[in-house]
Amino acid sequence: MHEPTLLSQIIHPANLNQAYKQVMKNKGAPGIDDMPITALQAHLALHKETLVHQLQRREYKPQPVKRVEIPKASGGVRLLGIPTVTDRFIQQAIAQVLTPIFDKQFHDNSYGFRPKRYAEMAILQALENMNEGYEWLVDIDLERFFDTVHHDRLMNIVARTVTDGDVISLVRKFLVSGVMIQDEYQETIIGTPQGGNLSPLLSNIMLHELDKELANRDLRFVRYADDCLIFVKSDMAARRVMRSVSKFIEEK
Repeated sequence: MHEPTLLSQIIHPANLNQAYKQVMKNKGAPGIDDMPITALQAHLALHKETLVHQLQRREYKPQPVKRVEIPKASGGVRLLGIPTVTDRFIQQAIAQVLTPIFDKQFHDNSYGFRPKRYAEMAILQALENMNEGYEWLVDIDLERFFDTVHHDRLMNIVARTVTDGDVISLVRKFLVSGVMIQDEYQETIIGTPQGGNLSPLLSNIMLHELDKELANRDLRFVRYADDCLIFVKSDMAARRVMRSVSKFIEEK
């Protein structure tokens, strides 16, 4: 017997049912279509069969995300893109299938948005590094990294693991679906949208390239999503690492 394709796993009724439950649990604001989370059940009762057929035929087209600004405790704002509830449902179904495949590739020092890993574990790892004499910290700003990721670069990394062309095509559609800022549409030519159900996985896939680079340099580090701390033993080492790692990120 042939193994089921990734797309067939994504649209399997059990996976879609689990995706529905998770999206309902997450709650969240409506996207650009103003459909509230409370309307999802009735919407799927009417349209789920159509959605599945569209996915099977590569006809599904995600809607642009709604741009929102979230104030940061440190000042400034974090830009998020809120997908429609339907798009969140589809993204969640994809994430549930792809996460177990990619997660086993990720580095042990990556803790954010991974099964059975928590912020407390990252804190304990950081304290362990400091207690062993690595008391100089290099704080790498990765938020801007998401805004400059080239789609082809990201999809090439995904394609090393995912060979199902239907899934590759679908993930790319979410990357290029665009953003609505107030009532104005903007293309998303580069960058990975932050705010969707698929965003954490795509971020970890891309940032795994950084994790591998840090590990290859034998650097002590802890990463939780886009917060990355590198631990060294001197001011000179910290400055050297900041320069070289910043250069690595810019070249990506």
